[in-house]
Amino acid sequence: MASRPIVPVVQAAGEEAALGRGKMKQTKKIGAAQSKNRRVLGDIGNLVPAQLPVEGKPSQQISRPITRRFGAQLLENAQAAAVAENNKKLACVNLNGGDKAVGAEKRVAKREVKVKKISKSVEVIEINSDTVEKAKEETKEVADKDLENKKKADKSARRNVPTLTSVLTARSKAACGLSRRPEGIVDIDAADAGDELAVSDYVEDLYLFYKEAENECRPRDYMLSQPEINEKMRAILVDWLIDIHHKFELMPETLYLTINIIDRFLSAEVVPRKELQLLGMGAMFTASKYEEIWAPEVNDFACIADRAYTNTQVLVMEKTILGKLEWYLTVPTHYVFLARFIKASLRDDKLKHMVHFLAELGLMNYGVTIRNSPSMVAASAVYAARCSLNVAPLWNKTLEFHTGYSEAQLMGCARSLASLHAKAKDEKLQGVYKKYSKSEREAVALIPPARCLLEGGDATSSSSRSV
Repeated sequence: MASRPIVPVVQAAGEEAALGRGKMKQTKKIGAAQSKNRRVLGDIGNLVPAQLPVEGKPSQQISRPITRRFGAQLLENAQAAAVAENNKKLACVNLNGGDKAVGAEKRVAKREVKVKKISKSVEVIEINSDTVEKAKEETKEVADKDLENKKKADKSARRNVPTLTSVLTARSKAACGLSRRPEGIVDIDAADAGDELAVSDYVEDLYLFYKEAENECRPRDYMLSQPEINEKMRAILVDWLIDIHHKFELMPETLYLTINIIDRFLSAEVVPRKELQLLGMGAMFTASKYEEIWAPEVNDFACIADRAYTNTQVLVMEKTILGKLEWYLTVPTHYVFLARFIKASLRDDKLKHMVHFLAELGLMNYGVTIRNSPSMVAASAVYAARCSLNVAPLWNKTLEFHTGYSEAQLMGCARSLASLHAKAKDEKLQGVYKKYSKSEREAVALIPPARCLLEGGDATSSSSRSV
């Protein structure tokens, strides 16, 4: 029987193209519908994976972690469900006959034994609002303790791990023969070993450099070259600046840098009497920009001087100061050494305020500031403060090591500071005395000055007797 030839159906090119465009449109519609119905992904890291379905049982997905209390609650619900199911089966057995009842009782007994075994291993806790709050508090306390212990462990670990800088510094000191500290000297930087801002690895080298650099930026004796200015005028200016510094609540570094700028400028430039106050305003304005985070504005200084000078005059003076000093403001002032020597004294805040009181009295006195280096004034202020507060011993090996001065070397400057302390109450310039007579600074100005320094006796013998 002849077979009919099958002729393939050939579609026209236009029809095929039309079908292709139809399929593309349909695909785009499906994709758009799927994109509209697409759900936002959840936090997959916090979800518990769904359990695989068991034959004959619906799949259950737990959306919370199984804690001890939650596990006990699940067990209690399972026991209640098992008891209810057993009661139903017992009722059915009683209706059907005795043989089936015996078998059912045996099966129920076996299940009860299993439940009892499970209940022995897990403690069932009744959950109510009080227990939940108490549990939250206990969990929070435990978490806080764990966090605190972790921080302490991390901090101790950081302290115990030697840094590359400390290793190199130790090797350098060992090579120079400086690795061993002399006996009887306290390591005042031991508590700052883990503080990067304290730079305990470099601090001793830094202060050796400060001792060498302090003579390079010291002002010279300039009073003979100033025809219209004398020591009394300078003391009035410094007393006024200390009062302004206290009102503006500036950092102590700003005050000492201000006096350093004034003395260095007067050493290089002749200033008329009418511009001396303007020089003080420009110096403090410059020092504030260098030391402070939020420096006072130029209008603040103009207002504090009762508009005796305009804002433009203060700005011109600032420019003149910076040009004359060649922008050299990074200098070791008295405060740089005071911070280190007070730390070496290992005393309380009362001694700290007494040292700053005597140091600011020294700033007002032209002779003390010009004839002595900043480190000498700072060390003498510490020694005179210890004498005024009767601290025994008056001087020790730790202070001598860190200051670089012996007790005999400090005697002349310390007597000058004690003399200024004795006269402070009766002087006309009361800025420093009132500042340190308040309770916030332990009222150290009201403490009598050191007798051993005022009487002219040998304070060295008295300190040895006190030991």
